[in-house]
Amino acid sequence: MKRAAVDSSSIRALGYASDERVLEVEFHNGSLYRYEQVPAEAVQALLAADSLGRHFNQAFKPCHFPYRRLR
Repeated sequence: MKRAAVDSSSIRALGYASDERVLEVEFHNGSLYRYEQVPAEAVQALLAADSLGRHFNQAFKPCHFPYRRLR
């Protein structure tokens, strides 16, 4: 999946496949996670947030979506 760089101190890049509802999040520390069953609205809210890292921690980290670490 192609990821695009984002302006965040914790997140390096994001990639989203709307047909599969899969979000990939690459962090500056090199780790990469894949979140599944993510609606487009959740990705839009993340991209529109004042702080991507803070929004991600509030909306994604509490395990609202199934995920796995890819690296």
